[in-house]
Amino acid sequence: MFDDLALFVSIVDHGSLQAAARHANLPAATLTRRLQKLEATLGCQLLLRSARSLKPTPEGLLYYEQCRPLLTALTQATATLDDDLNQIKGTLRVLAPLNLSRGLLGPAYASFMAAWPEIRLELSLSNRNEDVWRHGADLAIRVGPQDDPKLRQRRLGVIGIVLVASPAYLAEHGAPTHPHELEAHRLIVASPISTWRFTSPDGKETIEMQPQGQCDVNDIELAASLAEAGQGLLYCPRTLCHAALEAGRLVRVLPEWQTPQRTIYAVWPQQQLPRKVRALLEHLAEFAAANALLQDGPELPV
Repeated sequence: MFDDLALFVSIVDHGSLQAAARHANLPAATLTRRLQKLEATLGCQLLLRSARSLKPTPEGLLYYEQCRPLLTALTQATATLDDDLNQIKGTLRVLAPLNLSRGLLGPAYASFMAAWPEIRLELSLSNRNEDVWRHGADLAIRVGPQDDPKLRQRRLGVIGIVLVASPAYLAEHGAPTHPHELEAHRLIVASPISTWRFTSPDGKETIEMQPQGQCDVNDIELAASLAEAGQGLLYCPRTLCHAALEAGRLVRVLPEWQTPQRTIYAVWPQQQLPRKVRALLEHLAEFAAANALLQDGPELPV
């Protein structure tokens, strides 16, 4: 019925069936048939037609005056929605982990903003999994298993976990040769990684512990700084300490023991992704695919 109503308004606007038919790229007979269908549905005649003129009946004029503004508003709303869905511009709200965003993913956000200058990127950073719905977020970056069935997801990569310490700490306290020896060492425990897991080189032994640290801290960057300062052993994401490892400020401990990998996901609430959200999703996926620190496979060299 909506399409027939739009055709009726177009007939009145153009002043003739033929002109409205040309505008709609439809045969005049089709317009006549659909107009008759609309009149039958409404139970009244909308137009007075003769060989030389066409004008609305009083009922048709009233119907036209009431419906035309609604059609205009709906057309504008549809155009606005189409613009929002199909244009890469406007506000894009993203929830993301604080440490991962300030470190490894920082260049990805910068290059995305450079590529799409009409995007206003709103980054809300927290190491907690904030509620996507409550924050009205378009996309969220999360680490670890995602079990919310209402959110769609895409795997971006993995973060390896390593046990590290400073050369000065190891020179003073020695290096453990087995995870059971960790109890005799000063440990720095950083949430949310409070469980430490190690698998033997042959894969036959797995040791899981929830250590009591000399220091418990809820910021992994601070924990890494404490480890660099020689305050103990730290179990942390490779993405956070890789620069210190490469520079020699930290070294691997128990490198032959396997440690877990934590998966990074992008999650979103919409069934149909607007182009601006899809653009960021693809950009992050390409960035992750090109970064060796976010890939599966054998241990990277220190």
